[in-house]
Amino acid sequence: MMENYSIRPLSSNQNGMAMPQSPPMQTFPGFEEEGKSFDARQFLGILQRRALVIAGVATIVMGIAAYSTLKEKPIYQGNIQLLVEPVNEDSTLGKVTVDNAAASKPILDYASQIQILKSPELMNTIVKDLKTLYPDITYDSLLQSLTINRLGDTKIIEVSYVSYDPSRIKVVLDKIAKSYLDYSLEKRKTKLRQGVKFVDQQLPSIKNRVDRLQRELQIFRQKYDFISPETEAGEITGRFSNLSTQRTALNQQLAISRANFASLGKEQGELAALNNAVVYQQLVGQLRQLDVQLSGESARFQADNPTIQTLEEKRQNILSLMQQESQRIMGVKYAEVATQLQSLEVQSQVLAQSERLAEQQAKLLPILSRRYTELQRDLQIATESLNRFLTTRETLQIQVAQTELPWELIKAAVQPQAPISPDISRNLSLGLVSSLVLGLGIGFLLEKADNTYHAVGSLKEDIKLPVLGILPFDRKLQNSQYHALTPAVPGGKTTVVNEGQEGISGLSSIFGRQFGSSSNNGRGKFGEALQVLFANIQLLTLERPIRSLVISSALPGDGKSTVAFQLAQTSAAMGKRVLLVDADLRRPQLHNLSDLNNVQGLSSVISTNLPVDQVIQQMPGMNNLSVMTAGPILPDPTKLLSSEKMKQLMAYFHQSFDLVIYDVPCLVGMVDARLLAPYTDGMVLVVRLDKTDKSGLTAAQDSLKLSPANILGIVANGDKSKLNEINYSHAVYR
Repeated sequence: MMENYSIRPLSSNQNGMAMPQSPPMQTFPGFEEEGKSFDARQFLGILQRRALVIAGVATIVMGIAAYSTLKEKPIYQGNIQLLVEPVNEDSTLGKVTVDNAAASKPILDYASQIQILKSPELMNTIVKDLKTLYPDITYDSLLQSLTINRLGDTKIIEVSYVSYDPSRIKVVLDKIAKSYLDYSLEKRKTKLRQGVKFVDQQLPSIKNRVDRLQRELQIFRQKYDFISPETEAGEITGRFSNLSTQRTALNQQLAISRANFASLGKEQGELAALNNAVVYQQLVGQLRQLDVQLSGESARFQADNPTIQTLEEKRQNILSLMQQESQRIMGVKYAEVATQLQSLEVQSQVLAQSERLAEQQAKLLPILSRRYTELQRDLQIATESLNRFLTTRETLQIQVAQTELPWELIKAAVQPQAPISPDISRNLSLGLVSSLVLGLGIGFLLEKADNTYHAVGSLKEDIKLPVLGILPFDRKLQNSQYHALTPAVPGGKTTVVNEGQEGISGLSSIFGRQFGSSSNNGRGKFGEALQVLFANIQLLTLERPIRSLVISSALPGDGKSTVAFQLAQTSAAMGKRVLLVDADLRRPQLHNLSDLNNVQGLSSVISTNLPVDQVIQQMPGMNNLSVMTAGPILPDPTKLLSSEKMKQLMAYFHQSFDLVIYDVPCLVGMVDARLLAPYTDGMVLVVRLDKTDKSGLTAAQDSLKLSPANILGIVANGDKSKLNEINYSHAVYR
């Protein structure tokens, strides 16, 4: 977005004269988007501006690359390839382990192995043997020309050697191959001997472990009468089954005995016991016979009859005998049943003890089984380890006696025929690319160091102000303009060099050619660009046209005076009554451009009471264009421009002319432009492409932020773009 600058509106001065007010600012949303399409043109512009530098650097670099390539001494390279891990398992013979996971790890540490192959211990022997053929060879020189690396993830090591002498390459590589193969054989034997030594060291301890485990297993079996967990489990199961059967039978017998013992105390039990007693039953028979006899005799005799009494006495005797026999029988029966019951209870206690013992054995079985399994497992592992060590020792002893080379030379050395360096086509291609890249880099560095604007697109992107006009570059016009003037002297003082009538006439003729006759409908491209500038300024505000404006620049030499003079001519040609005021009281230019005298001018009117009409001069051949030159250069021009009389003059000019154009000094380091701009409709900033310093333009913008000046836009002066010749009229409006 463009920066907005405001002015202090002054409706009137002390004398009641109307002062111009700033028209409303117009926005130009298309400018920022347009800058994005200039990347390709900016790049081409850089190439065009720095073509000589790029071509020069590229030519020099390419020449150096070609010369060094053609003068470089040819370098040859040869190589051999060694298979360092054969397909067979010889390399694992010297390694005794019980860890199967370790077998999956890489056998050879290639990084360490390559360092060993480069070590002085191996290389010095090779160097010593080669000294007889090549006295100049040393460990350092050999190592510098030698490259040892692993081919990808293969088991192959490649040894490369470079030299200026192709025959030397084969000799050196053959010697290296022989030394490396001898080293591999010695390394293999050393490894096997170490394996045998390790096995011999481990065997005694392994044998002792096997013996100890066998003794422990023997003691365990003897102590617990333990054959195997399966056998013991079967025995305990059978024992439990037998005890269960015995318990069932014993419980039945106890129940019967207890029932019999209980029934003896009852009548039925007693009767059952007496019924089985022979003597008692005989007495019962005798009693029954006696009762029958007594019953018969009682029918015949009285109770006191001796016969009856005798029978009664017999009967009482039999009853007494029966009672005695009954007591004897029951006592015997009680004794038998009690003895049987006691015996059964003793058997039950013995059986319970057997059951408890069986339960203890059942509980102890898992512990004993675990211990037995551990002993068996340890014994098996120790035995297997012992067998493996014995087998390995025998195998290692056999391998030590063998002379087979563990490494294999799969690619022997050959004498190279073609050099590897220099690669002429590759070097020239790289030289060409490098020269172009370096040339472009230097060109772009110079462009980066150049702190000026070269294209309108970059100017739009940085300034963010509308570009009111793009004036094409004209070498003749530039030479006439800038050769007629001298640079500003440090300290603010200027010196005007009068180049004479010839220079002025030449400049006027150029202006005439630009505005006058042309094959393009009477208008040159420069005049057409000025007409576009005039139209754009007038179209900034449609409510009220621009009546007065200040034309300035950031730094001297940007062409502000020329632009002011040409814009005044164009405006007058468009029918406007134009007054061109040279307000640059430090370094006036308009009297040279207009070919008018500068005896009296703006400084004369401000510092004296000279009438304005006597100072304003008519431009020859243009009735609508009046010019007020700067006049004599007086001390302290800032005081003159900030005076009240200058404000009155500006108000008078504003009322008397359709358009008043003020040519003021540059912005950086001077305050003149900021003093006058607020009392006009706005300021037009001239930027000369390929000259105006960016830092100076930034400083000018910063100074304008402190001023109420209305910045109408910028004019890009000296555009060398070819595209501008076609599309310059669409630079602002599209």
